[in-house]
Amino acid sequence: MTEENITRLHMNNKEYILIGTAHVSKHSAEQVKEVIEAEQPDSVCIELDEGRYQSISEGNKWKDTDIFEIIKGKKATLLLMNLAISSFQKRMAKQFGINAGQEMIQGIESAKENNAELVLADRDIQVTFSRIWGNIGLKGKTMLLMQVIGSIFSNDKISEDELEKMKEQDTINAMLQEFTDHFPKLKTPLIDERDQYLSQKIKNAPGEKVVAILGAAHVPGITKEIHREHDLKRLTQRPKKSKAPKVIGWTIPVLILAIIAYTFYMNPSAGLQQTISWVLWNGSMSAIGAIVALAHPLAIVTAFVAAPITSLNPLLAAGWFAGFAQAYIKKPNVGDFESLSDDVHTVKGFWRNKVTRVLLVVIFANLGSSLGTLIGGIDVIRVFIENLS
Repeated sequence: MTEENITRLHMNNKEYILIGTAHVSKHSAEQVKEVIEAEQPDSVCIELDEGRYQSISEGNKWKDTDIFEIIKGKKATLLLMNLAISSFQKRMAKQFGINAGQEMIQGIESAKENNAELVLADRDIQVTFSRIWGNIGLKGKTMLLMQVIGSIFSNDKISEDELEKMKEQDTINAMLQEFTDHFPKLKTPLIDERDQYLSQKIKNAPGEKVVAILGAAHVPGITKEIHREHDLKRLTQRPKKSKAPKVIGWTIPVLILAIIAYTFYMNPSAGLQQTISWVLWNGSMSAIGAIVALAHPLAIVTAFVAAPITSLNPLLAAGWFAGFAQAYIKKPNVGDFESLSDDVHTVKGFWRNKVTRVLLVVIFANLGSSLGTLIGGIDVIRVFIENLS
């Protein structure tokens, strides 16, 4: 058995065998099978979390998942990331004939075949992105969303140089490489913290012999961190949200309502004029946004009715209600998500896909509502000033 890419560690009467794999290498999957069969470990650790494991093990079952159940279960972010990763992997498979992550699938199969306990050693991807999200500010959040969405819809070819880099990275790191170049401090939640989390999970794995299947880039960090104790609870805490956006979000609608109420007190007819202006501008602009997205008539009406109310509540958005109405009438499933990378290559496909249609309704209805809030707010203030004189 070749020892290439294998690191052996001995601690506290336990042996840890770290296999540094390339996520886009056929050889890595073969080596995983060979090592597990030869070593007969008590445990096999793989660099996956529960969500990604379910996605791999359940396969086509995702296609039948109810999108509303995913949203209610607060798994929308996970689904978006799975979609981005899946799209990224599809591009590699199409261009190079390589199925990324094959070594993890082999690890799962070999663990079962050799009666070893399977340990999901990576941190929940939602926690990782939550900790990234809390460290990048408004500009960074905009860039991250653009890159994630761009990676879903991208049809660019992957260069040979990029492929070589990916042989030493996991899929998440590779997908966000350009983003982390702009935000070097994100190396902490994306790589360093995961090294700490992975090392603790590997160390806690049951049995005297443990095989760990890891992206090659994680092996040096884990080799160092495994000698230390790490608090898994601390590493999975989500950052506290800033109160400033919430304060600002509530201040504006309170001011609008206060201005309208005071205008009513001074001049009831002017107050009524303000109210009508607010409703018409908000409702009409949001409805126009839904029309641009070719929404169902019920979704358009929903946008019109919801916008004047949701504009006064920062916890709500008109696009959500319009999108929900659209999804209820033209219900998408995960199969629609999986076909996105093919559908978005043509305008016809983009509008035909049920998921992209819902996304368009949400985005354009919200944009229309925001524009209506701006115009309606300015008109409310104009009427208020006119009645002061």
